[in-house]
Amino acid sequence: MRELLNATGEHLLIVFFSMVAASAIAIALGVLAYWKRRLGSVIIALAEIVQTIPSLALLALLMIVFGLGDVTMGIALILYALLPIIRNTHTALIELPPHLIDAARGVGMSRAQRLAKVEIPLCIPMILGGIKVALVNSLSIAVMGVLIGSGGLGYIIYRGIQQRNMGRILIGAIPVVVIALFFDWAMRRLERRLFRHTS
Repeated sequence: MRELLNATGEHLLIVFFSMVAASAIAIALGVLAYWKRRLGSVIIALAEIVQTIPSLALLALLMIVFGLGDVTMGIALILYALLPIIRNTHTALIELPPHLIDAARGVGMSRAQRLAKVEIPLCIPMILGGIKVALVNSLSIAVMGVLIGSGGLGYIIYRGIQQRNMGRILIGAIPVVVIALFFDWAMRRLERRLFRHTS
């Protein structure tokens, strides 16, 4: 039981710190893609390319550069989390009603003020949707970390495979599924509340 709790805690910590970093980077890139339309297509294309790289291949490449451990796994999770957050941020900003932007300009707001006080607050529900997709994906991808010396629930699953112990595999796999379903449910509810608040 202690091993399971420790592995679960480590799994959640790796995903949490990766998601915080990924969210900050991706929202900034989404805003940049909104402000600079030509550059935006390049940013989104690069994020799409990263998304198509098989996780094992990406982990191998990152391991060569950063070595073994949680840092390498965290970087991989950040890279995989970028696309849904960038895309949702960019799409939400583009689809804002023009009259709201014009009204903000009319009261003398600068571009940065419009972004902070009008645009981002209205886009939060959709941005949160991208974060939810990235988070659920990260919880499952983080299992691969055992292959590069990272901790988490992947270690328990891997040990179960080595021992051909189905019970041990399930002990590691079931918490991943339960945690992912819980966060998916919780963030759906939060999305609905925020959507009702902003609409």
